[in-house]
Amino acid sequence: MRHTTFAAALLIAALPFAAAAMDVTTSPSALKWGPAPPALPPGAQLAVVSGDPGKEGPYVVRVKMPAGYTVPPHTHPADENVTVLSGTVHFAMGGKLDKSKGDDVHAGGFFRAEQGMQHYAWSPRGAVIQVHGMGPFAITYVNPADDPRNKSAQGKPATTGSDGGMNMKK
Repeated sequence: MRHTTFAAALLIAALPFAAAAMDVTTSPSALKWGPAPPALPPGAQLAVVSGDPGKEGPYVVRVKMPAGYTVPPHTHPADENVTVLSGTVHFAMGGKLDKSKGDDVHAGGFFRAEQGMQHYAWSPRGAVIQVHGMGPFAITYVNPADDPRNKSAQGKPATTGSDGGMNMKK
C-alpha cells in the first residue's frame, strides 16, 4: 500500500510539468491565421498549432491553400509530414512540375516526403493541410527562379531575415 501511495504522489506532483509541455487547441477558430511566410508562394494562409517551426524541435502548422495554389518542386532538410484536413491536394515527386503525375490526397489522407526528396504540390480547388516535423523548417526550391524569396514587386531580389524568410512564430 505504501508503494502505491508513493507512486500516486509522484504522478500528482508531475502533473503541472506535463501540462506545461502540452499544447491544446480546443477549436479551429482559436487558431491565429496570417499570410504564409515569404518562403512559400503568395496567397496561402498559415497558423502555427504547436512549437516554433523556425527553431529546433517539433512543430505543427496548418496551411490554407487557395484554389489554384501550387508549390513548385522543392526539398526540405528534414522529413515533411502532411495531413490533408479538407479539400484535395495533389502531391508528386520530381524536380519538374508535371500536373499529370502524382497522387490525389483527399481529406483525411497523408503524405510524407523524406529529407531531400524533390516533390511538389498543388490544389485546384483549395485545401487545408496540417504539416508536422522537426524544425527548423526550411524549403529549397529545385529551380531558384521558383523561390518567392528571390522575387519582389520591383523585380529586385527580396531580402530575408536570419530565419530564411519563414517568420513562423506562434
